[in-house]
Amino acid sequence: MKTLVWVEHDGSAIKDATLNAVTAAGKLGEVHLLVAGQGVGAVAEAAAKIAGVGKVHVADDVAYAHALAENVAPLVAQLMGHHDAFVAPSTTSAKNIAPRVAALLDVMQVSDILSVEGPDIFTRPIYAGNAIATVQSSDAKKVLTVRTTAFEKAAAEGGSGTIEPVATTGDAGLSTFEGSEIAKSVRPELASARVIVSGGRALGSGEKFRELIEPLADKLGAGVGASRAAVDAGYVPNDYQVGQTGKIVAPEVYVAVGISGAIQHLAGMKDSKVIIAINKDEDAPIFQVADVGLVGDLFKLVPELTEKL
Repeated sequence: MKTLVWVEHDGSAIKDATLNAVTAAGKLGEVHLLVAGQGVGAVAEAAAKIAGVGKVHVADDVAYAHALAENVAPLVAQLMGHHDAFVAPSTTSAKNIAPRVAALLDVMQVSDILSVEGPDIFTRPIYAGNAIATVQSSDAKKVLTVRTTAFEKAAAEGGSGTIEPVATTGDAGLSTFEGSEIAKSVRPELASARVIVSGGRALGSGEKFRELIEPLADKLGAGVGASRAAVDAGYVPNDYQVGQTGKIVAPEVYVAVGISGAIQHLAGMKDSKVIIAINKDEDAPIFQVADVGLVGDLFKLVPELTEKL
């Protein structure tokens, strides 16, 4: 099988999620990458160095400068004439592109796969991760999104793929880029952080969230996350949300502060290597998955913990 992997990048560097998708694609057969954008020569060169990559298709056009799904999807569909599967990480951008590709190819998308059991058999979570479904696709062309936490990252160096320009499909005229507001932080991104400190609604306010969670995260060199309840209450922006409708993470250490452990939140972090929970309710569901549980008043315990680090 020939598999085409969508390379997610910021115009200059490849995002880590792509490396996980490459590992998944490698289990299907020959791996080709698609780098689309404007002025993406350096990205293509970096992509060719990823271990296990045979070929890098480069579409350099102003139409792909902002990775608008309406423009990228026809390009992918065109390239699928020579590929058997399209693989993309389960990121916000890729989840915007993949369904459009599936629609153009008139096939079923298999979302958020956890493993590749065969050329047409995959596993994926259902019921917020409480059950794992084994899915067999009878479609000639496969469209897959990959849960990145389920696959190791491919080595970013050591490959020797060839770079090949491809014909572009241009601007579909269905959407235009008006602008973006990108949150910037000196802390690690949630998707790639080794340690994450998350806060819940029990913190009571955005001020308390910043006062308690951020100093602890800084001491640990951690990324900062939050439960949906904390986000909905306006304590922090949406991009902090960890959970089924937020970011799926699997850091080495996950510290949950004032988070009860609703199913929606657990679905996004239960694959963490070590889970530490701080909550005053000893019956909170979070303690059922926690490796270390601390029952008590977070307003006393968190500052004490931060001070001792």
